[in-house]
Amino acid sequence: MVKFDSSTPFILIARIQIKPDKVSEYLELATNTDAAVQASEPGMLHHTFDQDPENPLCFTWSEVYKDDEAFLSHLANPPVGAYLQGHAQLGDGFTVEVYGTVGDKCKTALEETGLPVKIFESKCGYSRL
Repeated sequence: MVKFDSSTPFILIARIQIKPDKVSEYLELATNTDAAVQASEPGMLHHTFDQDPENPLCFTWSEVYKDDEAFLSHLANPPVGAYLQGHAQLGDGFTVEVYGTVGDKCKTALEETGLPVKIFESKCGYSRL
């Protein structure tokens, strides 16, 4: 059996609601943030911003991290901080779900974001890079 911990990959899903009159601005913010993350975070294995097919004001960030350190680097990345500040102005809701096991340091960092977070810890399975 695989031991899942702070050294194993995990998935983060962030669901976002955008204010109706702020979609264009938010898409620009998301595009700029995505480019900055791609250029500066080798531990980010997957990063997409997808629109809900039933609600044009709802979007989802799908992110796969190599390990906890990759996520902690993501949170410390200045463009990510700017994105979160921009969300406070343009967004109307933000929830986070983590699929996979993370360590205490990562759990604390997630709690400190002030966002609603739900963690689904792995009980079995495997990861391949």
